[in-house]
Amino acid sequence: MTKYIFVTGGVTSSLGKGIVASSIGVLLQARGLRVTIQKFDPYINVDPGTLNPYEHGECYVTEDGAETDLDLGHYERFLNVNTTQANNVTTGRVYQTVISKEREGAYLGKTVQVIPHITDEIKRRILMIGNTGEFDVVITELGGTVGDIESLPYIESVRQLKWELGSTNAIVVHLTLVPYLSAAKELKTKPTQHSVKELSKNGLSPDVLVCRTERHLGREMRSKLARFCNVDQNSVIEAIDASTIYDVPILLQEQQIAQIVLAKLRLSAPGKADIDEWKGFLKRLKNPKTHVEIGLVGKYIELQDAYKSILESFIHAGARNQCRVSIRPIHSEDIDEENCSELLSGLHGILVAPGFGHRGVEGKIAAIRHCRENEIPFFGICLGMQCAVIEFSRNVLGLSRAHSTEMAPETPYPIIDIMEDQKDVKTKGGTMRLGSYDCSLLEGSRVHAAYGSTEIKERHRHRFELNNQFLEQLEAAGMLAAGKNPHNGLVEAVELTDHPWFVGVQFHPEFKSRVTKPHPLFVDFIAAALDYKESGKTVLKNVEQY
Repeated sequence: MTKYIFVTGGVTSSLGKGIVASSIGVLLQARGLRVTIQKFDPYINVDPGTLNPYEHGECYVTEDGAETDLDLGHYERFLNVNTTQANNVTTGRVYQTVISKEREGAYLGKTVQVIPHITDEIKRRILMIGNTGEFDVVITELGGTVGDIESLPYIESVRQLKWELGSTNAIVVHLTLVPYLSAAKELKTKPTQHSVKELSKNGLSPDVLVCRTERHLGREMRSKLARFCNVDQNSVIEAIDASTIYDVPILLQEQQIAQIVLAKLRLSAPGKADIDEWKGFLKRLKNPKTHVEIGLVGKYIELQDAYKSILESFIHAGARNQCRVSIRPIHSEDIDEENCSELLSGLHGILVAPGFGHRGVEGKIAAIRHCRENEIPFFGICLGMQCAVIEFSRNVLGLSRAHSTEMAPETPYPIIDIMEDQKDVKTKGGTMRLGSYDCSLLEGSRVHAAYGSTEIKERHRHRFELNNQFLEQLEAAGMLAAGKNPHNGLVEAVELTDHPWFVGVQFHPEFKSRVTKPHPLFVDFIAAALDYKESGKTVLKNVEQY
């Protein structure tokens, strides 16, 4: 029978439930178990697809086209297992399903209530993945914090499930905070005690207590937490602040959290823990032989989570190249033709990030021109690729008013135009071109060399595309269509034939980069940045230093 681990959080948000859940998954997976993780979010939005990145960080896209919470990115990066729409459920989706059933008459005239109808739907979705028989363990992260009004239906659903499944088939891992008061020079357990008390008021008790802390928990502190939170002392786990999130599985392994979880679930693992590959990644990450500085040009740079997958992809690619990658965030609204050289000086490569809307687009175009003219490695993703095509059309083809119809509907040169199947779409949520699509790469191109294959599949999230009416002109001038969808001819990747490394892709490669399997385009981009650095051509305040 599939076993279930529920990860809850207390005291405050942003403690790292997703990282703890992913780390437990890694350690169980290392023992030969089949593991997946799902996330339940308490907000009313059906999915985060229409949320501003400032609200909730990046919107992560799965293979099957689900727009999901960014924590699913952590799950996939850590476990190297693809998630699906079933792995992310929101309160909005739960209520949408229940209300639709009510309108269809599925409840046979009964009064529809939070209990049992909402909680039954939550339980159904929790068990859905486990019932496929594909996994030995399903880890379920509950968003929000214990005590939040919106989290109560989820806590009640878990309480019911624990009773229905039995204590050896479902356990609760509660993540909480043990703050250090510098004035008193001591750690305080009271917030954790209150958090567990709040959980207990709703009928749940933690089986494992994971404590986020800045200082090590001594034996006496662990004993106190165990005694007042009604947890075995060896089930009080320290989650001390780490230099990188990728240290967390190792730190938890040292405290034998996997063995504790397996014992409580009465689950025997088929093999011994094998995390040598993970340790190899950490060794390369922490012992770089060189470094490069990459400019990240975007319009949401104030919030790191807005570009979470891109930042993590740079970490993976840096480790593969035994190189520390420093990121310089640059707001695209701050860039113009006059200050471009100064703002981008000293960089060894520039990535222009994806996004929507007209804000900051001209700054992105200016940055791309700087890369093209100074032969600086350039990587454009989604809108970043589209801006590269616009810049090339304006400054090489001479089409000075070239633009995207997203920003300039009346442009005489719609180099980027809305996709044909998007023209009649009226609703915003979940209607873009989403999920994994085939792409055929041109043999001998740079992207083909990076992938080592001519046939790939990548994930998408867009409504606009390169207008193929201009493709002949672009290619004649040196912008190569290096990747196309084999079914509809959509240009998926472009590159310049007379530039050391200038690549733009319509898809989102950052969604498929993994800890132990970094994405080939990011790996190749960092290698190109290293070559550029070693060439001595780094542009410093508009003066090339050789």
